[in-house]
Amino acid sequence: MAGLLDGRVALVTGASSGIGEAAAIALAKAGARVALSARRADRLATLVQRIEATGGSAIALPGDVVDEAAAKAAVERTVAHFGRIDILVNSAGVIQSGTIENCDTAEYRRVLDVNLLGTLYTCSAAIGPMKAQGGGDIINISSQASRKVAKIFNSYSASKFALNAMSEGLRQEVGGYGIRVCQLLPGATRTEVADHVSDPALRSAMQAHVGKEGAVEASEIADAIVFVAALPKHVNVDIISIRPTSDTAP
Repeated sequence: MAGLLDGRVALVTGASSGIGEAAAIALAKAGARVALSARRADRLATLVQRIEATGGSAIALPGDVVDEAAAKAAVERTVAHFGRIDILVNSAGVIQSGTIENCDTAEYRRVLDVNLLGTLYTCSAAIGPMKAQGGGDIINISSQASRKVAKIFNSYSASKFALNAMSEGLRQEVGGYGIRVCQLLPGATRTEVADHVSDPALRSAMQAHVGKEGAVEASEIADAIVFVAALPKHVNVDIISIRPTSDTAP
């Protein structure tokens, strides 16, 4: 399978569904060999089969990015299997509802652990190998919620604001080594992200939001990921905002 990313190796977290799954498929179609990380091993196995059936190369690395050792091991196992890591896509993410007063702090902590710290762990582990090979791409999936706050989804916005800050600091840290960092900010995108919101009413509202007519498809976010990774090495597109055309909010 030859393409824009022929010969490169990508690790995608959150690869069992949504943007992560779509990114893995698009990267493989563009010629990259892909390592797939997520908690749901059965879905990863199915995705590996789909990619290999079309001539691609993929491995499944089941694990939870909240576990620092497991997150870093995903990077290490990618390098051990494929010999390098050129692209890291941090797509693992969760959303929960709730304000600050009387919040479920365990839920709040889980959102921060997955969306911020899970990304920190894989980024930290990938820097060394990318430096050694002379460069790489780190693409962190943020959100439009990193630009504006909805009080009822406080933890989600907090995690994504922090993710943007971490990503920009990382860009400044590693750009001199040929490592590019991109923050990708999707708006309403048709995925399963809302399915685990604990409040039933807010779950339904968020499901309607991401599933509305005109919502962005996960495959369209994946196309942007391939675009970023395929750019000339001296060009770093560091922020991409993708929203439905019908979204006229500021």
